[in-house]
Amino acid sequence: MHIATQDLDYRIGTAEILSGINTDTGNKRFIGIIGPNGSGKSTLLKCIYRVLSPSGGAVMLDGKRLREYKMKESAKKMAVLAQHADVAFAFTALEIVLMGRSPHKRALELDNGEDHDIVQEALRIVGMEGFAERIFSTLSGGERQRVMLAQALAQQTPCLILDEPTNHLDVKYQLEIMSIVKNLGCTIIAAIHDLNIAAMYCDMLYVLNKGKVVAEGLPAEVLTPELIREVYEVDARIINDGAGGIYIVYKQMEERNRKEAS
Repeated sequence: MHIATQDLDYRIGTAEILSGINTDTGNKRFIGIIGPNGSGKSTLLKCIYRVLSPSGGAVMLDGKRLREYKMKESAKKMAVLAQHADVAFAFTALEIVLMGRSPHKRALELDNGEDHDIVQEALRIVGMEGFAERIFSTLSGGERQRVMLAQALAQQTPCLILDEPTNHLDVKYQLEIMSIVKNLGCTIIAAIHDLNIAAMYCDMLYVLNKGKVVAEGLPAEVLTPELIREVYEVDARIINDGAGGIYIVYKQMEERNRKEAS
């Protein structure tokens, strides 16, 4: 599954939200979109998964312009896990996940045995098979996100888009969601708020700032003290874990820890 953006622009009136965005996922890679609040991360993803229409440029899906696909066709290629999982009605977890089968159904077509098998497998992958009959609104935040991930998996798409899905979750649930996604073996595009999460899970990063791509590359190449200072306006130290991974320690946090220890 191959997704690219070509000179993508998005404007609201005279305000330029995205300008000349060029990205390329490659196949079965985990692509992270990072940047400070207001940099355009979610707007870029919404252009890719068709909530917003670009003002210029194009989104390419397997070499074809996205706008040339019918909505149902692109829904068979891309599934989305967004930030919030709010459902107004008293649906069970099973019913929520079954909604992921809708791109594969004709109008008014009933769910069949194959649909239920796919949904049960999706619930098993996210560790929620024992919650199928629970009312969705009674679940914790982490449980809801895992159910919504199961819904995305039930679409059986070769690409999954994550729009900052772990921002409001405890660390345990953040790591659970990201670990599940990492092991899916499909193309992943994720807007990520936490730089350490991005460094842990992404194969490649695009850095947005003020609506433009200001850096791209491997996490260890992109996440430098200089870039973090320029884009996020904070000082940081990069630590190599000895196994090829990195993590970021922010200077103010280091100073506070030293004061508490003294």
